Amino acid sequence: MVDLRTFCYIDVLMPQLASFLATISQGYMPVERQASLYIEIAPGIAINRITDIALKATGVEPGYQIVERAFGVLEVHSHDQGAIREAGAAVLAYLERDEQERMKPQVISSEIITGVSDYQTMLINRMRHGDMLLGGETLYIMETLPAGYAILAANEAEKAASIKLLEVRGVGAFGRLFLGGGEADIHEASRAAIAALEQISGRET
Repeated sequence: MVDLRTFCYIDVLMPQLASFLATISQGYMPVERQASLYIEIAPGIAINRITDIALKATGVEPGYQIVERAFGVLEVHSHDQGAIREAGAAVLAYLERDEQERMKPQVISSEIITGVSDYQTMLINRMRHGDMLLGGETLYIMETLPAGYAILAANEAEKAASIKLLEVRGVGAFGRLFLGGGEADIHEASRAAIAALEQISGRET
């Protein structure tokens, strides 16, 4: 039996998130303003069939398919929001699930660190795939459950404020989002990210 953990639509990929996803994509690279669908399931190996269903249903493009120890992840994107919705509907029909049967996201941790030390920025920058954090800037860290919702949080944060997307990890036991920038912008972005996840309905974990 397949457990539907993350299932979320992104209506418009923001420029930084689209570019970030392109750096980690194994398949077709997304571009800004495309729509995206992010699916996370367990067991992980079942994501192969989910990918097959989504791609045969419509003309969406796969950004990446990941099978890790416990979970499987698929991201698809398209300029056509209708095609993304159609792909999602096909997957749900195959799973015999309703969108509301996904897991409701939880914000496990949310922390703002102001005036980051130059030395700490070096540690952050060595592990990031996105922009660089500079000394004196403000750092925001969010941890989500399930992991996939960190992607949605990143997109909504970028919509809300002028921030730097440092890193987002949407695979594994927990999702993690790292943002950098001015203190006021980080506060605004963090509020938007949390609010976006609070609006997602689903079953309690």
